[in-house]
Amino acid sequence: MARIGTAALARRASRIRLVGLDVDGVLTDGRLYFGTRGEAFKAFDVRDGLGIRQLQDSGIAVAIITGRSSPIVSARARDLGITHVLQGQRDKHASLLGLLRATGLTAQECAYMGDDWPDLGILQAVGLAATVADAPDEVKQQVHWVAAAPGGRGAVRELCRLVLQAQGRLDGLLQAALASAPAPAPIRVAAPRVRTKPAKSTTGGRRG
Repeated sequence: MARIGTAALARRASRIRLVGLDVDGVLTDGRLYFGTRGEAFKAFDVRDGLGIRQLQDSGIAVAIITGRSSPIVSARARDLGITHVLQGQRDKHASLLGLLRATGLTAQECAYMGDDWPDLGILQAVGLAATVADAPDEVKQQVHWVAAAPGGRGAVRELCRLVLQAQGRLDGLLQAALASAPAPAPIRVAAPRVRTKPAKSTTGGRRG
């Protein structure tokens, strides 16, 4: 699969009705943090979360399809209102096919962002294949589009923006955000105080 031009990319993005996302290396930076008792921690980007909500508000479904299983991912999905959460998926392509059957969508109406070799199968199947800036070269060669940002640092937000812009929804979302912002408080500027000099006496000289 070769990288495609701007016009072809926009056409593919305009058809998207479902965006699938990997977790480690896409929604996170790929690093796993372990506590002293073996508990794992993951860090998510709040801006990616806003992009996901904007997709959902625009009627575009979002799915998590990941090879690992973690209660942290379940909690993040609940926080964002993501109902399609497929964890522990060794064959992500097969998981996608099952999801498409359940939703009635086609592969051409689906985008997916992955970051490493386990994602190659699903990336080759979807209508819009995307990856992150710090993905291996082998993955970058198999996608339609590469984000400028690395995983866990805004790459998902870029994909959301690409899809929303191609579907003519981005400007409306921005105007709605501006309209909901509180009006700025008026700035009151105090008038400068003018110091007057005492009037000079009009009579001069000494009285005789």
